[in-house]
Order: sequence, then C-alpha cells, then structure tokens
Amino acid sequence: MRILFMEWKSLGQTDLSEEFKRRGWEVRYYPFPRETDNTRLNNKLCEKLIRCIASERYDFVFSFNYFPVISIACNACRVKYVSWTFDSPFIQLYSNTIGFSYNYVFIFDRGTCEDLWRQGIETVYHLPMAAPVERYDSYTLSEEEREYYGTEISFIGSTYHEKKNRFYERLGDIGGYTKGYLDGCIQMQKLIYGGFLLESMLKPEIMEDIMKHCPLRVNQDGFERLEWVYAHYFLARQVTALERKEILELLSKRHRVDLYTYDPTPELPEVRNRGTAEVMEEASKIYRCSKINLNISLKSILTGIPLRAFEIMGNGGFLLSNYQKEYEEYFNNGTDYVYYTDYEDLRKKAEYFLTHDKEREEIARNGYHIVKENHTYKKRVDTILEIIN
Repeated sequence: MRILFMEWKSLGQTDLSEEFKRRGWEVRYYPFPRETDNTRLNNKLCEKLIRCIASERYDFVFSFNYFPVISIACNACRVKYVSWTFDSPFIQLYSNTIGFSYNYVFIFDRGTCEDLWRQGIETVYHLPMAAPVERYDSYTLSEEEREYYGTEISFIGSTYHEKKNRFYERLGDIGGYTKGYLDGCIQMQKLIYGGFLLESMLKPEIMEDIMKHCPLRVNQDGFERLEWVYAHYFLARQVTALERKEILELLSKRHRVDLYTYDPTPELPEVRNRGTAEVMEEASKIYRCSKINLNISLKSILTGIPLRAFEIMGNGGFLLSNYQKEYEEYFNNGTDYVYYTDYEDLRKKAEYFLTHDKEREEIARNGYHIVKENHTYKKRVDTILEIIN
C-alpha cells in the first residue's frame, strides 16, 4: 500500500507514519504549507497537489486535521482522502467540500460528528485519539530526572491567556447589556460539565450587537453557523482561560503545582511555570513523575477525550480530569482515572489522592493497561482500514 502523507508540524505525525511503515506500507511525505497558505480555496496549491497525487498511484492521501484544498485535489484525482481531526474547534470541517465522496473524515469528538451528521454529512466518522505506548515504554528515567520532574500536581498546556487566544477581547465596545449577558453565559458554562450551552444562548438581539462591533461572515465555501463561530472561538476560549487560571490558583494555595506552557504567568504567583515541554520525550517524563496530572479540557470539545488524557494514561500517569461524556465509553471513573465535577470536588480529590499513594498508583496502572490494550495507533489504523475498505 502506498500513502501520501501531508506533513506539517502536527502531534502524532511520527507515531502514525511509523505505524504505517510497520505494516510494510510505502509512505511518501508532502510538505503541506498549513501555516503559510490558504488551505480552503487555493487554486495554486490545489494544482500542485493534483500534480503530485496524479504522478503516482496512491491508495489514499492522509492528513491530521481536515483541509478542503486536499479534498478538492483528491476528488479530482479520484483518490481517497483520509483525515483525522484532533483540533477543536476546527472550522474547516464546515466547508462544503466535507461531503465529497472520496472523503473519510475522522474526528476525535463525537459531539462534533453528531453536529455534522444532523446536517446530512455522511463522510464523517468518530475516532478517538490514541497513545504510542510502545514508544513511551522505551523511555528510561534517571534518578536526576525523577528529582527534576517530580511534583505533586502538573499541567501541560495553554492557559488561553496568550494574545493569539484572546478572541473575547475583540468584541471590544459591545453594549453594556450584551457584555453583562455574555459574561453571565461564560460564568454559567464554566460551572457545567457535559453540556455546551453557549451557542444556544446567543439570541438574535445579542448576535446583532456582536455583529455590529466584531462582524464576521460565513466562509465562501462554508456552511458554519455564525453563532457556532462566536460560541466556540470567542466564548469557549474565554471560559477555558478563566477555568484554567482559577483551578491552578486554587490548587497552588496548598500544593506544589508545575505548569508547562508558552508564556509567563505572573497572574499565578504560586504556580511554578517551567516553560514549554518537549512533546515527544520530556512530556512523557513529566507525566510519569507527577503524582497527579491534570486535564482541563477546552470547552469547545463537546464530548471527546483530549489527546492529553490518552498521553497521561499511556505513560502510566495518574489522570485527574474534568468530566467528558466519552470517558464513560472507554474507561471507568475511580478505577482507570478520576474525574471532578466542580472546583470543590477537584480540591477534595486532589488532596485525597496525594495522600493515598497505593490507591493512586493502582488507578494509574489500570489506566495504562486499558490504553495499551485498546487505544494505540495500531488499533486506530485497524479501524480506519475497516471503514475505508
């Protein structure tokens, strides 16, 4: 089997392409200009892709995340396009190209799949994320590393306070009533796990004021709802920024908390900001050496399990996460991982598991074995093959 792999700086790229190669498949890489080029309607890039795809016989073209320009090229060449989207939200899923017959669009979040299914899209499939447990198992830890990375609680991820994520500030001069209404919606959503209310709360009069001060349009090739865009990109990120700050602040009052993130965090003086973590090996060591590994999901993930959670469990780390519906399908709460339902529940569970080593370590082992048995890249490729064939 011959695969054309769209290469960009994506998580999982090395592990998935290695799984392809382990099966004896030929993998050719195409340097995909995600960061520099328009990846929706782009005639010049589309022509380059068509020439590349047509020059060889490929069984399918693969990319992490879905890109309309690749779909157009594959449809023109009558070659299957397999994508696996792990970003949320990802507006390009709402391109009119999504229904092209050569598409096999895998998405980690079942809630997003259901939204597209309700609109008659039949080329979308649910596929949770995975962990390369075999690679993790090959890493060894020195005593110096155990000391360096050892901590009570750690979190690897964005705080969503970075300038590029502050979409909510772009609303700027909206009216006082609208601002108060949106702030109230944000506070309510922050307290609710397992349900996404923000889009349904954007009433016509609220949308009118938002559009007046920060106008957006539906993409030329898209069918996204503008309420969906404001809810997922503007409001959900604000909810996540507040939630992550408040949780880290709460836990750092009593415990040692290490944060691995992009920017300085002077608003969290008790949290030890250790800068970014290298994603291949260093993150693995952090997960192993932390007594508790936090997952605080981005609010726009409707039901899915973030990649971070699979990585934590796949490394044998103890996972303490907010509630997400899809955990119920694959893991047992209190046996394989632990979820919290609100800040007070989180505080109590953190204190409990920091002082109950045996129970915490047993849960971490159970989570590791579940991921190793059921949630590897080998398992995911088996599922992809079953569907596309």
